[in-house]
Amino acid sequence: MPRLLGIDIPKEKRMDIAIRYIYGIGPQLGREVLDEAGIGYERRAKDLTEKEISAITAVIQKNGYKVEGDLRREVQQNIKRLIDIKCYKGNRHLKGLPVRGQRSHTNARTRKGPRKTIGGLKKAAPSAG
Repeated sequence: MPRLLGIDIPKEKRMDIAIRYIYGIGPQLGREVLDEAGIGYERRAKDLTEKEISAITAVIQKNGYKVEGDLRREVQQNIKRLIDIKCYKGNRHLKGLPVRGQRSHTNARTRKGPRKTIGGLKKAAPSAG
């Protein structure tokens, strides 16, 4: 597997798809990086030479794109700041509920997790007799 910025990218996929495995690189940015590095979209990751891999890495670093660890750290700091200032979005993050206004009375199972059954033991009805 070729490694780009410390990430193993899948070797059988086309480069326009494989480069998206790097956190912070999507379809548009991936194509821009490959164009600037002079690598065709249809090339397979396993066919890349060391020179081409270093060219992709150089383009990403030269243009100052935030990817992987730096981007993850920045996102976490932004969430922590929202929680610290106790704004609405911060409280929603803290409670593990949807942040962007989605309905949560029903649905929102991905964010809330599996259902938690609430209830206790039912009292037995008095027996007649």
